[in-house]
Amino acid sequence: MSFLSYLDYVGIALFAATGALAASRKQLDMIGFLFFAVVTGLGGGTVRDIVLGRVPVYWVLNPDYILICCAIGVVVFFTAHMVESRYRLLIWLDAIGLSAYCVMGAAKGLAATGSPTIAIVTGTLTASLGGVLRDLLANEPSVLLRPEIYITAALVGAAVFTGAHEFGAPLYVASALGAIAAFLLRGGALYFGWTFPTYKHKPGRHPDEVM
Repeated sequence: MSFLSYLDYVGIALFAATGALAASRKQLDMIGFLFFAVVTGLGGGTVRDIVLGRVPVYWVLNPDYILICCAIGVVVFFTAHMVESRYRLLIWLDAIGLSAYCVMGAAKGLAATGSPTIAIVTGTLTASLGGVLRDLLANEPSVLLRPEIYITAALVGAAVFTGAHEFGAPLYVASALGAIAAFLLRGGALYFGWTFPTYKHKPGRHPDEVM
């Protein structure tokens, strides 16, 4: 198995685990766990492949990805109660999954188009959309709406990988640098509360106020 394939499986498994943990917080049945695990684990990569015109998408060509997500869903169904703070575990697993998946998404974008810009975009999309879909389905505040840095971590990880690759670094070195950069930024944001300055001016008028 190549290093990028390993990152792919790791990212999918971790995101699937966060989806299943979200299902545990909603006290869903086994089917709910499997659905959340599959959608969260495969969602970002599915959008990436559609954007790149790579159809059938990757999990249609290799159903093992679905089986991995389902296996993770089953494991979490029987073990989630052992974790005292499931949301804390969820966001840290999400951070690790984001770090792996931003590199994988960038690598696939670069291989498909040869464009560093597209690589950074697909890396960011791949790493962030799974978590967005998970929170949307669970009707929980989106990770995008949390104050800590999130998408920027995926963007930086994808950019570091792409830049290192373009400068001739070996694939495993570029991948490691990208994943570490993303995790340090996202992990630091979670631990230290790093944020960007927010918009402070008067918000726009509410739609009900517009004549």
